[in-house]
Amino acid sequence: MSNYLIRVEHLRKAYGDVVPLKDVSVDINCGDVISIIGPSGTGKSTFIRMLNQMEKVTSGKIFFRDEDITAPDYRLDLLRQKVGMIFQSFNLFPQMTVIENIIAAPMALKGMDKQTAYDKAKALLKRVGLYEKIFAYPDELSGGQQQRIAIVRALIMEPDVLLFDEPTSALDPTMVGEVEAVIKNIAKSGVTMLIVTHSMEFAEKISTRIFYMDEGGIYEEGKPAQIFYNPKREKTRQFIKRLKVLELEINSPHFDFIAYANHIDIFGVKNELAKKLINRLTLMFEEICLTILLPRLGDTVKIKVTIEYSEHDNSAEMFIDYNGEEFNIEDCDDDVALRLIHKNTSQLEYRAEDEGGFLNHLKFTVS
Repeated sequence: MSNYLIRVEHLRKAYGDVVPLKDVSVDINCGDVISIIGPSGTGKSTFIRMLNQMEKVTSGKIFFRDEDITAPDYRLDLLRQKVGMIFQSFNLFPQMTVIENIIAAPMALKGMDKQTAYDKAKALLKRVGLYEKIFAYPDELSGGQQQRIAIVRALIMEPDVLLFDEPTSALDPTMVGEVEAVIKNIAKSGVTMLIVTHSMEFAEKISTRIFYMDEGGIYEEGKPAQIFYNPKREKTRQFIKRLKVLELEINSPHFDFIAYANHIDIFGVKNELAKKLINRLTLMFEEICLTILLPRLGDTVKIKVTIEYSEHDNSAEMFIDYNGEEFNIEDCDDDVALRLIHKNTSQLEYRAEDEGGFLNHLKFTVS
């Protein structure tokens, strides 16, 4: 027997010309708590739905405890007893009470007798704080309570894996915490879980691994500390920091400064930056590009300005790459410009390295 619980090999899913998953290969181990994050439309929900074969693969294989669950003769009814699925829309039977919703599957699929199922259901309801709702109907419950019942319904089957498809996205914000608390409690018990979520704070706290999905697969994966604080790849970094990006290029000493300054202003207003921050970004653009660099570079000017605004920490960074000989703006003799730059920036960093057609690279935070 291998160490993995689930192995995915070259998984591909296509809907006509739309291919959300191009080539996914990964191992999921017993006890993993994996949060799956990424932009909308990158195949997160499709991926976990294929793990219990609610979605059929276009190509590739999925192994569960060394058995190929994509094989035509594999019994999916047995798989779904081992792999529990919790949806964002709860999917409770409205005509059944809470207890009836919970005990129906173990009695029908596992042959559990009614008393045993009833006793297990009561214990689980106490665990999630809903024992007093045992005879209520779904429409008598809040969204958060319905989702907790859906989790109990999955747990009573004693699955090897729990799959959560955005379990809190349909909830009122006041109810999200109660569902997240239940999931955190389950994680402590050692159940293997994969959770599609948009809550970065929740993902960081609960997970042992993070999958960031983009470009048709798992774009980057790692432990929470790596993904959230030291991502290795650019799209991961932009997503985690919720970056808004503006890029400007200067290829002539006679460029339209007014138009460029207006681009910065529009970018700031669109992303709801404070007016003071917008003004400082414009000022730094003017002092560094116009006052210091243009006179030095002359007709051979080549400058790229990138502004990144992070919604996560409400900060703006500016990157300025420029051509010419090695030159740190700190070495210029314009004391007035340097004083303005130092007053309005922090973490000013310069490096000289031939990269992307530029030798000089400047990075700083505008505060």
